[in-house]
Amino acid sequence: MKIAFVINQTHKETARFTTTLLALRAHQMGHEIYYIGLADFYYESAHIAAHVRKVLPGQKLTTTNRLMEVLRGTEKTKMFLEEMDVVWLRFDPVLDMVSRPWAAASALQFASLLKEKGVLVINDPDSLGRASNKLYLEGFDESIRPKTIVTRNYADVVEFFEQQNKLIILKPLKGSGGKNVFLINKDNQQNLKQTVEAIARDGYVIGQEYLPDAARGDIRFFLLNGEPISINGKYAAVHRVQQGDEIRSNVHQGATTQAAVISPELLLMVDKIKDKLIQDGMYFVGLDVVGNRIMEINVFSPGALCQTEEIVQEDFSAFIIKKLEERVAFGRRA
Repeated sequence: MKIAFVINQTHKETARFTTTLLALRAHQMGHEIYYIGLADFYYESAHIAAHVRKVLPGQKLTTTNRLMEVLRGTEKTKMFLEEMDVVWLRFDPVLDMVSRPWAAASALQFASLLKEKGVLVINDPDSLGRASNKLYLEGFDESIRPKTIVTRNYADVVEFFEQQNKLIILKPLKGSGGKNVFLINKDNQQNLKQTVEAIARDGYVIGQEYLPDAARGDIRFFLLNGEPISINGKYAAVHRVQQGDEIRSNVHQGATTQAAVISPELLLMVDKIKDKLIQDGMYFVGLDVVGNRIMEINVFSPGALCQTEEIVQEDFSAFIIKKLEERVAFGRRA
């Protein structure tokens, strides 16, 4: 297969990114790998192309560090993307929201054109356009998500704060990586107005009920085509535990990782969301789960697969690429 990974910028990728692990495993399984930055697309006479960095199977790379070295040292070449078997959208729109606000939306437009030409694009670019912020979760069954408001009005937040017994989480509607996430309670409520104003400068504010289970961290749980990823009865999931007084469970914010316990209740929650995920073309997603609620469905570039493989001791990345091979083969037969 020819697999193109659409990322923000090559120099911002790291060896520990999930994208890097998936690309390396695909390379090791004999596939051609291409990296496309958000600024690398090219259009001419109804053809979609891009200035790509490529890695061919014959280069025999063995580590994610080496893959990054090779990619960064490879000159870009222009290539028509109709030749690709898979275009995998693995960028984070939030990273370019300030410096390159045009980048993510433009990439989704190019990807939609490729989809119309019959190229397999994952996750579905049209659905990603509708899922570009945390409101996407609100389209799922109410029983699986926390009580939530979305507003830019301070009075709305105050009312919600009182309704939730003066204990809420505030964060940006469009955000990632745990940036600008705040716990507001009766002890620091004097900061409520300032916090709302700070978040609202960049857009809408989400207020969510605080779940007591959040004190014990969250579970990153990976799904493929609506189903939990599982090998030998072990799930692709990791329990992320925040440090000290930190409320965020993101690994790059200092959280540690440990084995996750997957309860029957969590699997029931997945069962409630899988049909919509499949309908929306959300092929590879990562759920953030706290207790009996899904806090977020990560549809653009869910991470922590490296940590998951290390803890669970299963090759989930190879499983994912194998399933992708089967999907492409089925599409060719069809």
